[in-house]
Amino acid sequence: MSNKQQIRRALLLMGILFVAFACLGWRLVDLQILRHDEFARLAEEKTERKTWMVSHRGDILDANGNILATSIPVETIWANPEMLAAQTNLPNAAAVFARILSPMLQEDAARLYSQMLPRLRRTTNGVVTNQYAILKRQISESVWQQIQATLCRVPAGVDTRTWKKSDRFALTNLCLSAIGADPEQMRTNLNGRLAAHVIGFTASNDSTNHTAELAGCDGIEKFFNSKLCGVDGWRVSESDSANREIVAHRDQDVQARDGLNVQLTIDARVQDIVEDELAKAFTNHSPESITGIVLRPKTGEILAMASFPNFDPNQPDTITSNTEPNQCISGVMEPGSTFKTIVISGALDTGRANLNQTVFCENGLFNYAGLHLHDSEGHRFGNLPIWEVLQKSSNIGAVKVAMLLGTNYLHDYISAFGLGAFTGIPLPNEASTFRLVPPLEALTKSKYLIAQVPMGQGIAVTRLQMALVISALANNGTLMRPMLVKCLTDSDGRVVQQYLPQAARNVVRPETARQMVEAMKTVVLDGGTATAAAMKNYTVAGKTGTAEKTEAGRRGYVAGKYIVSFIGFFPADNPQICISVVMDAPKEGGRAFGGMLCGPVFRNIAERCASYLNIPPDANVVTNVPSQFARN
Repeated sequence: MSNKQQIRRALLLMGILFVAFACLGWRLVDLQILRHDEFARLAEEKTERKTWMVSHRGDILDANGNILATSIPVETIWANPEMLAAQTNLPNAAAVFARILSPMLQEDAARLYSQMLPRLRRTTNGVVTNQYAILKRQISESVWQQIQATLCRVPAGVDTRTWKKSDRFALTNLCLSAIGADPEQMRTNLNGRLAAHVIGFTASNDSTNHTAELAGCDGIEKFFNSKLCGVDGWRVSESDSANREIVAHRDQDVQARDGLNVQLTIDARVQDIVEDELAKAFTNHSPESITGIVLRPKTGEILAMASFPNFDPNQPDTITSNTEPNQCISGVMEPGSTFKTIVISGALDTGRANLNQTVFCENGLFNYAGLHLHDSEGHRFGNLPIWEVLQKSSNIGAVKVAMLLGTNYLHDYISAFGLGAFTGIPLPNEASTFRLVPPLEALTKSKYLIAQVPMGQGIAVTRLQMALVISALANNGTLMRPMLVKCLTDSDGRVVQQYLPQAARNVVRPETARQMVEAMKTVVLDGGTATAAAMKNYTVAGKTGTAEKTEAGRRGYVAGKYIVSFIGFFPADNPQICISVVMDAPKEGGRAFGGMLCGPVFRNIAERCASYLNIPPDANVVTNVPSQFARN
């Protein structure tokens, strides 16, 4: 070989080496400089470990600190369809994993298989495959541990004897990576249906971090959702090839902040008593609904609030439009004769009448402004003192008292007692009665409203509003705002916010309230409309109500349907609790009266509550009409 040939070969070799090094250099520049950010991001995605720490949703407690609703940790089981579909050694990976998980998740294997199939979707980066598919929510931690233990083994039915070691390692990695779990919470009411309408219920909402957040859907759960839910924490670090955290490379560590606990004024024992008695009455009288409220007149604290039919907050899927409404605050009704307490107390407070003053009840039939007014049960009352108008619940007598009071004062006292306004109770879905209370102009100009409203017709209220009216008379004429929450506390039990009783206004003078209490005592005595509400060891004061029923979208009253009620308190001279019982359309129909149906329910609740709350009995129980009242 000549020197020239050797030189040409050397130059060719050098040229080849130069081109090779140039290509290598360009590749290095491309990887290290031009595409540095892209590959750094990919590397970070491969090694970055982001862990979400779910905050504990606050508990709901009763007045004595007993937990009513709490959250327990559970898991959401998910699969990565893209990773399952990418396996060449296990082409039927989705079917294999569906068969493995089916008995542990107690789900049909075909449904799980369908969930694990890849689904394409278009994004700004092109068409991508989903990497996250929820298989089942609210799985206990013990079941998840069982799943993990199973995934660590080679799936049954998969023969790996001929596989390469790297392929077997890849299968194990697939098992541990393609199926995962995210922490979440499951809300549970420890007492099932107890206080369901007050507590409410929750539902899970997906969030961007793959954890399910609980959101309140009704009751306290909804009203105080922002206080209860807390704030999730997170931790960002790096992981090694075995997906273990490298603690030294931990970048962020933000601890979860638990939600606040809500302590109610509800007493779980009193609530249980009320619900037990309402359930019995619901069975015996088959009403469309029945409600019970127990509150302290002096503070406005609600010890119990129940509505039937009710629901199980632990099974929100079973809640229907018939069971969900809290009729104590969301249902409106004509108050019937319980409204007469407003008319008579207004007449006494203004000095336009006194309890011994006589009114003529037209012998049971009063034609006024085209209306034919009559007293219930065919009564033909003549002259009645006003206290007896209340005792016997004369419709005509109440109209005559309202005429003494006048429309201006009547409207003033309706407003003062809180009708037509929200009570301010911290619950969602309180019905507005603003448009259901006749305005002053209508009362003044109408020829017949002055004859309708005094007997509880032509005006609508909520059950809670009327309970507060009677409680105001029991509380020396001071209307209290309803109190349902005592305080908010943190996870360590420290009080964050305290709620105290609040007086809305003084509605009538204390002397007027005392006179009304004396008159309402006679309602449960012989000759009154609620003798079945009388208690053996306590003097009871209260008022019955029987109202014809109206229905939305329908003019007039529904034939044969009535809303009956009794609202009373005891001991009458030192009221400790006020109890409201209301039945909507009991099966007795036209034979239904508030004292006859609701009086016994009131008495049963009252006697059991008196025993539980250790309310001292009266030294002298009133059994006869007070001597200061004159008989006609």
